[in-house]
Amino acid sequence: MTTPTPTPVELPEPREAGAGGQPLGVPGRAAQANAALKRLVKRTARVPALRPAARRLAPGVRQARRIWRRSLQLRMVTITLLCSSVLVGGFGYLIADSSTKSLLSGAEEDAESQFLKGVQDATEQLGTIPSAESPDMPRQVTGLLGTLAGPGQGSVVVSMQFSKELTSNVPGGSEGLSWPQGPDLSQVITQELKESVRNTPDYYHQYVSANLGDAATGHGRTRTYLVYGSPVPAPKLSGGSVELYYLFPVDTEVEVAGDIQSTVSFVGVALVLLLGMVTALVTRATVSPVRVAARTAQRLSAGLLDQRMVVKGEDEMALLADAFNQMAANLQRQIVRLEEMSRLQRRFTSDVSHELRTPLTTVRMAADLLYSQREDFDPASARSAELLQAELDRFEELLTDLLEISRFDAGFAMLDSEPTDLVTVVRRVTERLESVAERVGVSLELVSPDPPIIAEIDPRRVERILRNLVGNAVDHGEGQPVTITLGMDARAVAVTVRDHGVGLKPGEEKLVFNRFWRADPSRARQTGGTGLGLSISLEDARLHGGWLEAWGAPGNGAQFRLTLPVRAGGRLAGSPLPLIPVEPVVVRQRVEQPGVSA
Repeated sequence: MTTPTPTPVELPEPREAGAGGQPLGVPGRAAQANAALKRLVKRTARVPALRPAARRLAPGVRQARRIWRRSLQLRMVTITLLCSSVLVGGFGYLIADSSTKSLLSGAEEDAESQFLKGVQDATEQLGTIPSAESPDMPRQVTGLLGTLAGPGQGSVVVSMQFSKELTSNVPGGSEGLSWPQGPDLSQVITQELKESVRNTPDYYHQYVSANLGDAATGHGRTRTYLVYGSPVPAPKLSGGSVELYYLFPVDTEVEVAGDIQSTVSFVGVALVLLLGMVTALVTRATVSPVRVAARTAQRLSAGLLDQRMVVKGEDEMALLADAFNQMAANLQRQIVRLEEMSRLQRRFTSDVSHELRTPLTTVRMAADLLYSQREDFDPASARSAELLQAELDRFEELLTDLLEISRFDAGFAMLDSEPTDLVTVVRRVTERLESVAERVGVSLELVSPDPPIIAEIDPRRVERILRNLVGNAVDHGEGQPVTITLGMDARAVAVTVRDHGVGLKPGEEKLVFNRFWRADPSRARQTGGTGLGLSISLEDARLHGGWLEAWGAPGNGAQFRLTLPVRAGGRLAGSPLPLIPVEPVVVRQRVEQPGVSA
């Protein structure tokens, strides 16, 4: 047998993450995500109003969970994006906050120095006014405001507020004057601000946004102002108080701070996306060879032993591919060698079985002659003829079973299906084994529904299965009744054989179908089996597309269940009869026999 030459195959890289392979990646994170999604769906489903939405979302949630479990690349990219978003967002916030504070603190320092100088100048100028009733006071106050604003101060607004006792001496009788004249400062210098300034021992400042209008047109835009306010000592203006307010526009600083925040946000988002792309490329380069290895392993497991991975370069992935190819080559050699040995073994068994037919026929003729004339022999010779006849029967049965096993191994077993009444087959089996059962004190009981159980089966093979099952039940029944139960549904028929003997130990329900396996080698057989009966029965059941299963418990007996499809070629989804008896101890004491009984 020649070994096929390995063919290197480079599989195309899958477009979908995790397509066609087993789930790859860290199962712990996938399990946490899976549990979180399940909890979310359950909590949503508990609210009656949200149940329709939960039902609509359930398929999408399941699909997302499936994609998350199957794609290592998706998990790595998602985790990288989340971690980088937190880190970049934190650093961006710190940078933007620090820049904004630096800009505004510089503006506050300049404004504070100018404001304090204005307070000092206002204190000196107000000290030159002899009294509140002085006719020179309006002119001096107006000139003072212009001096405090000073030339080249831009949009700085200076306002002086007076108490009610001094409003009669203020031009226009107003509570306050401002420079430049015209803006309405009531929306900025509110009563709350005045109270704050009066209650502060030194001075008070705050940021406000207001539209003070234009001095020429009366229209303007909303601007941000840094407002400083402080009481001005005026001892000669007895009976009244004066407060000085400076309004410094800080639009430039606020706009620069906003630009910095926008730039930091844009750079942060771009950096996070770039990190996601880099992670996707890196994980793709790492995961793609693993996917190819998974695909190749799946093809090897499917029997395509000539599949190999393409080795590129000398890195770790190349070493993995080379080791994988060596493993595949070794497996191919071993499998081919084992197949050859198995083929030779099957051929040897078949040839030996066929070759033994000829001498067995000759010996059978001689034994039949001796057996027919045993009455003329002395007792010892007659007994020898009887033993020879019995062992030849057993030897011939063993050869028949070996030939049948060889046909199963070679794949030459054929199924001759025809519509058959299963009740008739079971009755025929019980009639043939009734004499053996009576000899050991075992009663055979048949439980069947009233209508006939018709199925497309091979009656010869099914009869052989039931003969082996009932024979084993008689051998191990310990003198207790053996119950044969039939059942049927729309897709399957089933037969159970229940004995109440020694039973099976845990794990022996699988071993009973092995060739030549016996639970107790010292136990004598009543039906003269060869040790291959259950193995052949299992192959017969598989040939029908059915099941042959066993259950047992020490001291409670055993039960075998044969399940076959009603129509030839049908597929089984279940069995009409349970494998495990409902009450095994009670059944041992009494067996119900509804319907037809043998």
